Amino acid sequence: MLLYLNGAFVGLLILSNILAVKLFSIGEWAVLPAAVIVYVFTFPITDTIAEVYGKEAARQTVTAGFVTQLCALAFIFLAIHLPAASFFTNQESFETIFSAGFRVTIASLVSYFISQNLDFTIFHKLKERHGHSKLWLRNNASTMVSQLVDTSIFITIAFYGTLPTSVLLGMIVTQYAFKWLVAAADTPLVYLLVKLCKRDLADHQIYGHQKPETL
Repeated sequence: MLLYLNGAFVGLLILSNILAVKLFSIGEWAVLPAAVIVYVFTFPITDTIAEVYGKEAARQTVTAGFVTQLCALAFIFLAIHLPAASFFTNQESFETIFSAGFRVTIASLVSYFISQNLDFTIFHKLKERHGHSKLWLRNNASTMVSQLVDTSIFITIAFYGTLPTSVLLGMIVTQYAFKWLVAAADTPLVYLLVKLCKRDLADHQIYGHQKPETL
C-alpha cells in the first residue's frame, strides 16, 4: 500500500502543477486555481503514511515529491527551449502556458516543502500526545494549519504582480476556505486509508511468516 500511496502522491502533485495555470470562478465571489481540486488530496495521503508507517516514511514521501517537482521544472525549461519544428505553429501558446507553469512550479516547490513538512510535524506531535486515538483531530488540525501556510505562500509567489492585490487576498481566503471544507470532509477517507494500510501490513506480516519459501 505504501508504494501505491507514494505513486498517487507524486502523480497528484505533478498534475496539480499543470492545472494550476487555469483559474476558475465559483459564482462572483471566489476565484481559485484549478490545482486546488487535486492538491487537497495530497494531505490525506501524507497523514495516512505518517499514521501507519511513521514520521520518517512521511518525510521520505515529501522529499520524493520535492525531487520530482525539481525534475519537472527542469524538463519544462528544456521543452520550452527546444527548437520548434517548422510546421509547429503553437510555440507561442506553448511558451505562454508552460512559462506560467514554470512560475507556478517554483511557487509550488516553496509552498509544498514548507507546508508538507509542517503538516506531518504537527500530525506527529499530536500522535505523540494522543497515541492511536483522535486520528480525526490530528488529521484536521495538521491539514488546516499547513493548508493556510501553503495557500498564502503559493498564491503570493505564483500570481503576485499579475493580479491586483485585492484579487490575491480574495484567492487566498476563498482557496483556504475550500481546502478547510475538504479537509473536514476527507476525514472518513483518512480512516479508510489507514484501515486498508494496517490490514495490508498485517497480511504481509502473516504471509511473510507463514510462507517464506514463496517470497
